[in-house]
Amino acid sequence: MKPKFDQSRYIILGSIDGVLAVLGVVIGASNVSSNPDLIINAALGGALALAMTNGIGSYLAESAVEYGHLADLEKPLLRNLESTSLEKEIHNKILYDTLAHGGSSLIGSLVPILPFVFLENYALEVSVGLSIIVLAALGMFSGKIARQNLILHSVRMVGLGILVVIVVTAFGLT
Repeated sequence: MKPKFDQSRYIILGSIDGVLAVLGVVIGASNVSSNPDLIINAALGGALALAMTNGIGSYLAESAVEYGHLADLEKPLLRNLESTSLEKEIHNKILYDTLAHGGSSLIGSLVPILPFVFLENYALEVSVGLSIIVLAALGMFSGKIARQNLILHSVRMVGLGILVVIVVTAFGLT
């Protein structure tokens, strides 16, 4: 049985965004300062901005698409579907999508930040390693949802993480 609402795509998207965008902030901030407070503050600012923009972006995009579908249904029915159970279902889907995308972005963002909270040494290295581990798990989750090879999805996700680290490093931000 298919669930009524499925936010797995937003959980994957938000988590990837959170982990990788904030990992980039952490790497860049670590180049500027070894002060963990500065790194944490920069990363938290990025995390909050990312979570809010992903949530707002999902809300706006999903509202446009879902209410457009609702308007398409109204034409052949010659009826306004406002305040119907279908409109309420669409409203709930938009809300769940928004919370899933924004919330998973925030949670994913915490992954590269946490080593700087708890470790005095090797926080950057642990941050990169922990981020790669979380990306591997996200890849497996993605593979499970797709009913495809978990290892292949995991390797692809890890490759994406390594690519981000390489690109940020190549631009001299480490």
